[in-house]
Amino acid sequence: MSNIKLGLLVFWPTFWTGFPIKMVFFLLLLAAHMHPWEGAGFFLLLLVSIPIDIWALGLCARTVFIDRLKVDPQPGFGLNLWIRWAAYSAVALSLIKFIVSETTGLAKSVTSSIVHSFKEGLYPALGVAEQITLELVMWGSVSTLVLILCILGWLYGLGWLTQPFVRNARPLDGTVEDQANFWDSLRIPKDQPLLLTAFTGAGVVLVFVFWTLLPSTTPHPHEEYEFISEGEKDEKIIPKKVLKEAEKVLAKAELVVKKLEEEKSGESKDSNDQKATEPTAEKSELEKKK
Repeated sequence: MSNIKLGLLVFWPTFWTGFPIKMVFFLLLLAAHMHPWEGAGFFLLLLVSIPIDIWALGLCARTVFIDRLKVDPQPGFGLNLWIRWAAYSAVALSLIKFIVSETTGLAKSVTSSIVHSFKEGLYPALGVAEQITLELVMWGSVSTLVLILCILGWLYGLGWLTQPFVRNARPLDGTVEDQANFWDSLRIPKDQPLLLTAFTGAGVVLVFVFWTLLPSTTPHPHEEYEFISEGEKDEKIIPKKVLKEAEKVLAKAELVVKKLEEEKSGESKDSNDQKATEPTAEKSELEKKK
C-alpha cells in the first residue's frame, strides 16, 4: 500500500473518532466562559486532546492493519505512532501554512496586475463584478492546487512514518472467517455491562458539569443594562392626582408670567422717564452757554 493511501486510511477515521469527544469538552469550555481557540481554553483543549488522539489513533490504526493489511500490530504501538505523527505534523502543518499564505499573496498580486492590464488594453468594458470573479477564480485555483499538493505531501509523511509498524506487525494466519472473528473479538468488549455503566455514568457527570458551568440566566443581560425597580413597574397612575399636580404647575407658571410682565412694564416706564429728562437737560445747558 502506498504511503499516501495508508496515511489517509489511518488519519481520516482517527479524526472522526476523536472529534465528537473533543466537542464535548469544547462545549464545556464555552459554558465556563473560556474561549477554546485562545489562551487557557486552547491550552486545556490541547491537553485533553492528547489522550483522546492516542486512543483514537491506536484503535483506528489497528483496525486498518487488521482489515486492510491483514497484520496484527504490536501492543501499545498507538503511543509510539502518535509521538511520531505529532512531531512531524507540528513542523509540516506550520510549513504548509507558510507556503499557502505566501503563494496566495503572490497569486493575488500577479492576478491583479494581469486583470488590470487586460482591462486597460483589451477589454475596457469589463465590469467590477466580472473583474472580482475573474481574479478570485485565477488566484483561488492556484492556492487550491498548492494546498492539495501540500496535503498530499503531509499524508505521504504520515504513511511513511506508519510503514515501520506495518513491517514489524505479525501476519494473520487462518481463513477469512478466522480473521473476521479475531477482528470482532477485539471490537466487542468482554464486560459489556461494565462498559455501558461507565459510559452512562460519564455522560451523566458531564451533563451535570455542563449545567453547573452555565450562567444563572441564559441569555443574561448586558453589564450596561439599567434595571427597572419593582416599585417603578408597579406604580399606578391616579387621574385626580395627576390633574392636581398639573394645576399646581400651571398656577406657578401663571405667577412667573405675571412677574415677567411686571418687570417688563417697569423697565419700559424707566426708559420713558429717561427720554423725557434728556431734552430738558440739553435745553438748560444751551441757556447757560448763551
